[in-house]
Formats: sequence, C-alpha cells, structure tokens
Amino acid sequence: MMVRYLMVLLLMCGGCAATAPEAAAPAVPAATVTGSVSYRERIALPPDARVIVRLVDVSKADAPATVLGEQVIATQGLQVPFAYAITYDPRRIDPRFTYAVQARIELGDGSLRFISDTHHPVLTRGAGSSVDLVLVAAGGAAR
Repeated sequence: MMVRYLMVLLLMCGGCAATAPEAAAPAVPAATVTGSVSYRERIALPPDARVIVRLVDVSKADAPATVLGEQVIATQGLQVPFAYAITYDPRRIDPRFTYAVQARIELGDGSLRFISDTHHPVLTRGAGSSVDLVLVAAGGAAR
C-alpha cells in the first residue's frame, strides 16, 4: 500500500514539474539620465521649494509630452545647482522618437518660480544621456 501511495505521489510530482510555469524573462536594468539644474539669478530658494525634473517623449507635436521618468528634489534650504538622476525603462525608448529633459522649481505653495524654456534633447538622434539645465524665472522676471 505504501509503495502504491509513493508511486502516485511521484507521478503527481512529475506532472507538476511538467506543467510548472516558465521562468520569467530576465529583467532589463534601468537606465539613467543625469545632469544638473541651476538658474542665473542670485536669489535664494526658500527651504520648502522643490525641483522637479522629467524625462519626456516630445515626439508628438500636437500632444502633451509623455513622462517616462521623474525626480523630485526637496531643496530643504539647499541652493543651486542640484544634481539629478532620472531612471527610466530603456525598452520604452524608440530611436525614431525625440526625448528631452524638462525642469521646474516650485515653491511650497505650488507656485512656479523657475522653468526650463528651451529644448534639452537626450538619448536619441545623437543626443547623450546627460544635460545641464539653466532655468529662467517664471513670468520672465525674478521676484
């Protein structure tokens, strides 16, 4: 009786092994876009300001940019320049498309203080994976 039980158990386990799910595909390591954010004005940021840097797909002219990665930096009284490193999934990058880095500095109440006003390409069409951004005062003039 015990032999019969073991044989049934072995057959069941063999069937389990045959129907086991396939191993998951290997994970693709994340890639990184790096650089710094600064501005020219000699104005200190309040301690509650935050720097928001985004990697975006800007390929579609008549559509909002698609965010592929973002880093939010709490300034905590520190001042420019701020280093950033945005991680993204390289499988989402299409060499035919155009990607850029955009940044803004917001005050604690959410109001916009500084913003990038020029195109900063990365990743495709000969652009690298690092860019230093110099922001301008929102509204064109520093307060």
